[in-house]
Amino acid sequence: MRYWWVNQNQTYRQEIEGGYLWSPKRNVNGARNPFYEFMREVAPGDLVFSFVDTRITAIGTVASYCYENPKPAEFGVVGLNWEPIGWRVRVNFISLLNKVRPKDHIDVLRRVLPSRYSPLQDSGNGIQSVYLTEVPLPLAEVLIGLIGKEAALLNDRAARSTLKTPMQVENGDLEMWEHHIESEIESDRQLLETEREALIVARRGQGLFKQRVMQVEHRCRITGVANPIHLRASHCKPWRDSNNEERLNGENGLLLTPTMDHLFDRGFIRFEDSGLVIVSPVAHIPSLNRMGVSTDRVINVGTFTHGQKQFLDYHRESVLLQARH
Repeated sequence: MRYWWVNQNQTYRQEIEGGYLWSPKRNVNGARNPFYEFMREVAPGDLVFSFVDTRITAIGTVASYCYENPKPAEFGVVGLNWEPIGWRVRVNFISLLNKVRPKDHIDVLRRVLPSRYSPLQDSGNGIQSVYLTEVPLPLAEVLIGLIGKEAALLNDRAARSTLKTPMQVENGDLEMWEHHIESEIESDRQLLETEREALIVARRGQGLFKQRVMQVEHRCRITGVANPIHLRASHCKPWRDSNNEERLNGENGLLLTPTMDHLFDRGFIRFEDSGLVIVSPVAHIPSLNRMGVSTDRVINVGTFTHGQKQFLDYHRESVLLQARH
């Protein structure tokens, strides 16, 4: 269990009412932003302190891993320069009766502020450039003590909870997004009907895309299953992120069983160019072991083509649930 601090001045109402956090993936100039990258480290059961207008006004329990999602329509004109696709995390927020103003307690808080990625200045003021950052345990304990019973009860409940991720929620979000893309493809009269059908079927790892992947791949990279009936052609660069050429490019795919396809698509595992399988540190290790990914030994699935390596690089950069710092 970890603790997080989110500055929500611009999007507080939308995120609290909607029960989520949302950030772009990169800065406007395309550079990585550590306060967006932290979204990839959040895991179910973590606790989030919501800071707005100089006060901690709400606390939330994280209810999902991070997943790709378009910028919420309810943001309106907020963040006009933000990229349209970002990271989303489901959070169950409760508004606090005791809304603590950190600046009033900075003499105590200053002693436990982290030296790197701090959520507060030494004066107690917030830092505008921070969206999401980790709260070290000593700082979390002081904040919980200042807030009082509301925070203590929620913290205890989160600590005792097991993994209860409402997967239908984020899967539902992704389904809606992908169905919207399908509708755009279906209405694109510049495409032949056969092209439209191939692009839509490719979303499920079948059809022409699977045929092209099978010219490169011959079995599931992890389980060794070779019967095509039991395999999906899994996009390295997700179908939802790809252009039409990439959606049907055989080198943008691996043959995987449905279980491995889920782990790969959701960013719980990645493949290095050398063939090493790397498990995301936010993954639930007992579940992965039961699903057939042995986490107590080195797994190497063999080499990839030059084209596959390019698409796998996108997966590592933009899909994988990130390593902890």
